[in-house]
Amino acid sequence: MSTCVWFAPGRANLMGEHTDYNKGLVLPFALAQGVTATAVGRPDGLLVLRSKQVPDEPVTVSVDSLAPGSVTGWGAYPAGVAWALAAAGYPVPGASIDIDSDLPVGAGVSSSAALECSTALALCALAGVEVPRRELAAIAKRAENEFVGAPTGIIDQSAAMLCRAGHAMLLDCDTLAVTHVPFPAGQDGVIALIIDTRVTHALVDGEYGRRRTECEEAARLLGTPWLGALADVAVTERLSDPVLRRRARHVISDSARARAIASALQASVASGTYRYIGQLLTEGHASLRDDFEVSWPQADFAVRVAIGAGAFGAKMIGGGFGGSVLALVPADRLSAARAALTEAFSQRGWTPPEFLNAVPSAAARRIA
Repeated sequence: MSTCVWFAPGRANLMGEHTDYNKGLVLPFALAQGVTATAVGRPDGLLVLRSKQVPDEPVTVSVDSLAPGSVTGWGAYPAGVAWALAAAGYPVPGASIDIDSDLPVGAGVSSSAALECSTALALCALAGVEVPRRELAAIAKRAENEFVGAPTGIIDQSAAMLCRAGHAMLLDCDTLAVTHVPFPAGQDGVIALIIDTRVTHALVDGEYGRRRTECEEAARLLGTPWLGALADVAVTERLSDPVLRRRARHVISDSARARAIASALQASVASGTYRYIGQLLTEGHASLRDDFEVSWPQADFAVRVAIGAGAFGAKMIGGGFGGSVLALVPADRLSAARAALTEAFSQRGWTPPEFLNAVPSAAARRIA
């Protein structure tokens, strides 16, 4: 049986949290770190899944028996991809797939989408079919939404499938139009530093789904199919419910910030550009903290400490309620910022954060 090895990256998001399922704008970039799927075909129609990170929980299931709810735990993500591929009309062979990852789980860097996308590409290669990457991203999203039960948007899978090295990707989640903008962080004296607060999040809990429901209700009351179609924050004053008003205000303003950052990067990548972007990052964090209410104490603290140590700006990334903060840090302040964060967390009795220098990298690819 033939063997193939596919890699899909995690992602960080410069701007646009919770805007994807509202069909607004997002601005992610792919990481150098990600998930590798080593797959070999099987003649017996079984899907055998093993993970180096969860060695005691292998999963074996018949491809023909896959249905939402039939697999739980980490194995639901790759099994869900096989189910979604079959539901889309593509042949899905039996396969043994070994998973390895150098992404932190639950840190808001989209390890689940990287797992889905590497699995999807491996299964397609074994089946001898080529699926357009935009379609494959949608198939992976369906796996996460319907098989796993996480009501996420399209940002993570799109970033894993479509990003370019040295760039961020402005994605319109309504039209799925993509604009790649230069973002050479790590090569020009500025580091995109991911600060893993060590507070694990889970998107299948009730809070994420509640935010989505609130956004849908706000859109209904404003007479629009989705909040991403709105550009003027002032329209939110028509909402009498203060909670819905705050939710809508965040979505509209975060889309505007994503567009503003993309425009700034297209115009110039210089020190002044990064200072401006840093200000927008910090504004975005305040919006996530106050209007969308998905931040957590360690993230708020990390933002303050990072800026106090010289960062241009910082914000939480991912769905919230745990995970990571992204800070733009001048390279000559990086060591001081990391030391300040480690000391400050320790003084509060919190587990010290872990750090990752985020280098804007290429999308998913075959490596063997």
